[in-house]
Amino acid sequence: MAAFITGSSAMLSEGIHSLVDSGNGLLILLGVNQSEKPADTRHPFGRSKELYFWSLIVAILVFSVGGGMSFYEGIEHLRHPAPITDPTWNYVVLGLSMVFEGISCFLAFKAFNQDRGDAGFWETLGRSKDPSVFAILMEDLAALLGLVIALAGVFFGHLLNNPYFDGGASICIGVLLVAVAIFLIYKTKALLIGEGVDEETLKALQAIAHAQPAVEQVRPPLTSYLGPKDVVLALDVQFRRNLSAQEVEKAVDDLQDAIRARYPEFKRIFIEAKALSQKERAGATTVG
Repeated sequence: MAAFITGSSAMLSEGIHSLVDSGNGLLILLGVNQSEKPADTRHPFGRSKELYFWSLIVAILVFSVGGGMSFYEGIEHLRHPAPITDPTWNYVVLGLSMVFEGISCFLAFKAFNQDRGDAGFWETLGRSKDPSVFAILMEDLAALLGLVIALAGVFFGHLLNNPYFDGGASICIGVLLVAVAIFLIYKTKALLIGEGVDEETLKALQAIAHAQPAVEQVRPPLTSYLGPKDVVLALDVQFRRNLSAQEVEKAVDDLQDAIRARYPEFKRIFIEAKALSQKERAGATTVG
C-alpha cells in the first residue's frame, strides 16, 4: 500500500519480499508438521525429509518471486523513473517493519544459538541441518538488510530528487534475495539427496566402536540425514572371533547404547556383525 501511495520501487520490492517471507513461513510450518508424522508401511523411515522438500520450495520462491520480481521492478523504475513526492508513509512502514522483523530475527537467532556451542556463526550455519532454523534466520537477516537498503533508496532518492536511487535500491534487494536463495538451494539440495554427518562425527563413531571390548575392527561408518534430528547409521563391525552368538548380541546392544548416549540423533542404527565365533563364521545382521 505504501508503494502504491508513494510510487516507490524499493517499497514495492520490500512488499513483495514480505509477502514471500510470510508464505515461506507457512510452508516451513507445513514441512515441520509433515516431518513429525509417524512411520507407516508406505514410509517405513518416517517423513522427516518433508521438511527438506518444503525448504527447497521456499528457496525457489525466494529466488524466482522475491529476487526476480524485485530485480525486474528496479529495472523498470530505471527505465521509467518517477520521483517520490512525499516519503512519509515509506518511513512509517519501514520503521514498523524493522521493529517486527527485528523481533523475528532475535527469536530465530536465539533458536540458532541453542546448539551452537563455541563454534563461530558461519561454521554453525554451514553445519546446521535444520531448515526451520537456518532458513528462517537467513530470511530474517536478508529482510533486515533489505529494509535498510529500501530506507536508503527512499531517503537519498527524495533528498537528492533522484529517482534512480529508488530503482537501484530495488535491484540491490533483488540481488540480495537471489544470493540468499542460492545458499538455501545449495543447503537443502545436499540434505535432500542424502548428506552424511561431518568427518569429526565419523571419527568419533569409530572411536566409540573401537572402545568396545568385543570389537576388533570397524569399517568407515555410513550415515545419512533423514531430518535435523533423525540420522541413519550403518556399521560393519568385526567382533572378536571367540564370542558366542549371545555375546555378540549383547555387544551389539552395548555399542548401540554407547552411540545413542553421545549422539541421540541416530534413531536407526544398523550393525552388520561378522565372525561370530570360530564355529559360527556366518554373518548376522542386527537392526536397532
